[in-house]
Amino acid sequence: MVVEPWYRSLESPEEAQNNLLTSLVDLYSKTRYGQDYGAEMISDVNEYRSRFPIVDYQDLRRWLDRVKDNGYQELLSEPVIRWVMTRGTTGTPKLIPATKTHLEQVLMVGARALVSRALRAREQELLNGGILNLNFPSAVNSEETGKGRIEYGYSSGTYAKYNPRLGRVGLVPEQEEIDRLGGGICRQDWERRFELVYERARGSDVRSVMGVTNVITSFGRYLKKRHSLAPKDVWRFRAAFCTSLPKIHTYHEPKIRALYGPVSTVEMYTVTEGVFAQQLDDNPYVVPNYDAYFFEVVEGKNVKMLYELKRGE
Repeated sequence: MVVEPWYRSLESPEEAQNNLLTSLVDLYSKTRYGQDYGAEMISDVNEYRSRFPIVDYQDLRRWLDRVKDNGYQELLSEPVIRWVMTRGTTGTPKLIPATKTHLEQVLMVGARALVSRALRAREQELLNGGILNLNFPSAVNSEETGKGRIEYGYSSGTYAKYNPRLGRVGLVPEQEEIDRLGGGICRQDWERRFELVYERARGSDVRSVMGVTNVITSFGRYLKKRHSLAPKDVWRFRAAFCTSLPKIHTYHEPKIRALYGPVSTVEMYTVTEGVFAQQLDDNPYVVPNYDAYFFEVVEGKNVKMLYELKRGE
């Protein structure tokens, strides 16, 4: 159930996207946001584009504030489980509401890179060993809203906290231990987290590492400097699942292999809003999750579906 819907959507992306749009419109028709734009009247992509405007985070912010003050029905079809924050890569950190469906979806599509790699490369040990937990903390700050005080933290740590296991595969150490250290993302904070990861995981059967690419390499350099050990000297790594930076296969992969051994480097395209794509096979490209997210792009003056793009566009 993890990879099969993805494989099917790649065979027929148009059908997958049309089915997904129908589901999303039905959900939005139950919200104030969707009702304001006539979601219940939408029957196809053209009707959807004529009613829903292109928006950015600032456009949505007033609706997110309404969710905080008036309740989830303003924008969402189900209650907010947790608020999560971005790392601020493209500006100041932004807050995003996470629902039960969103958290479950992140687990399912986030596991696809791992499961697909294990199946295609016949590396079943990836599904039995642990994953080194180098995630950001899930509890950082809080704010007062019309519905009471909400607590929030980084999205990666939050997803790790709410989705700690996939079958027999689990994070080492658990996210609760990372969170108990507190702190943010300055150098001293990371060094304390790295030391905790080393102490708690060094006796565990860890087979892979997953996370932000420069955090993965920073952990390796920390071990070399502090303990005169590379990660490959401590654990038997088979794969590194890397996110959030360009040139993963051309620039970062040699550094990762120098620290972690002859691992398979698998790229993932993850953001706070979801896990949008991941590498399918040995070709160094990410492949969209057409069954889970609705992908449109602005190309020139036109809006197209992602699957309609031609090479060079």
